Parts: sequence; structure tokens; C-alpha cells
Amino acid sequence: MSNALVIIPTYNEKENIQAIVDEVLSLPKDFHLLIVDDNSPDGTADIVKGLQAKYNALETRLHLLQRAGKLGLGTAYIEGFKFGLKKGYHYLLEMDADFSHNPKDLTRLYLACEEEGHDLAVGSRYSKGVNVVNWPMSRVLMSYFASKYVRFITGLPIHDTTAGFVCYRRTVLETIQLDNIKFIGYAFQIEMKFLTWKYGFKITEVPIIFTDRTLGQSKMSAGIFKEAVLGVLAMSIGSWFKSYKR
Repeated sequence: MSNALVIIPTYNEKENIQAIVDEVLSLPKDFHLLIVDDNSPDGTADIVKGLQAKYNALETRLHLLQRAGKLGLGTAYIEGFKFGLKKGYHYLLEMDADFSHNPKDLTRLYLACEEEGHDLAVGSRYSKGVNVVNWPMSRVLMSYFASKYVRFITGLPIHDTTAGFVCYRRTVLETIQLDNIKFIGYAFQIEMKFLTWKYGFKITEVPIIFTDRTLGQSKMSAGIFKEAVLGVLAMSIGSWFKSYKR
């Protein structure tokens, strides 16, 4: 059995899902893959079910969790984490379905934890300048300065605080109280990194090139970034009154 599970949340990703599954499961590293689908009306889950016959002949490499509806990115990942921990995976990775994250970089994130001893590896757009392709400048600036703001408010020593391309060692997820995570949108990514840091785990950033999707529709909006920015101050102040022991 593989020691690493890649988790991909989906909603209406029929244009991308078969290609991303094939790419991840053809990597030299024997990753397993979990698709968490929020009842996509375009039939994304049905495509995954069709692929399971191909990839699960000798062992179960492709898993599927179907949820009742669009319940939020954070809750999708939390369900995925709980699934992976229960199944005994030692490393749990997050990525998007739309090829904005290069599947080949999964191995680099995994090795940063497995071989280099880090507890969280972040696929970072901003640790070596700004490595974003095909985004309008307004969106690049929104994302970049959101991370700058988070670093200023919290002291979190990460350049790309909103990154959704990461690898966690299972001990991090066992220590963080997943049921107490407050954010369900993209601020979830900030909260998870913040808690990982507050508990004293080792974090590294792995430089990547982020390429905006070419197929399907983006779920990002200014409102999502607004949620992240407004929630960070409360999260930081609240941490002053908590103890982070493990």
C-alpha cells in the first residue's frame, strides 16, 4: 500500500477530472488519490467511478467520496484528511483538479517531508518572486498582498499563506483538532498553516509555477479573499489566549 494520499476536491470538473487522475496515478511515486466531489451536476463523480475499474484492479488506488452538495473547500479537505488518517496514510497532500498545480510537483512536496524531515511542505507561488501564469494582474496583486497581510498580522513565516498545494505529515493532522477548524473557504488554508506553525511543526516552502486553468470555471472570487482577510485578525487575536502543546 502507498504511504501517501493525494486529496482533490471537485465541483463541476468534468473537463479536467480524467486527465488529472491519469496524471497523478501515472507518476513514478505510487500515490493513491481521493476525489471528494460535492455532488457535481456535470457528472464528475460518474467519470471517477468509471476510472475506478481501471485503477483499482490490483489494489484500491482511486477513492471517491460523494457529498450531498457544495459544502465548502475546507470541509471537503477535512473529510479527506479523516479518510486518509483512518486508512493509515502517512502523508496527505492537497491539490486542485484544474492543472493549476503541476502533478509532477507532488513528488517534490512529498520528498520535502519524507526525506528532508519537514512536517508541512507548501507549494509556494511567492517564495521566489511571483510565479503565476495566466492570471490577470488584479488577481495576482490580490493574492500576493493577501499573503503579505497574513504574514504581517500573524507572524506566520510563509510567503504563500493561501496556497492549496501542500503535503502534511500525518502527525500534524492528528495534533490539530480538525473538528475545531473555523473557516470553510480559502481561509481554511491560512488557518491550517497557522495552526501547524503554532504547534511548532517544521514547515518549508517548495517553489512552484502556478498556471491558471484552461478548462472549466474558476471558483475563486474577491469575496473569498475578503473572507480570508477579515478572518485573520480574529484568528490571530484568539491565538493569544490558547495553549499549543503536543
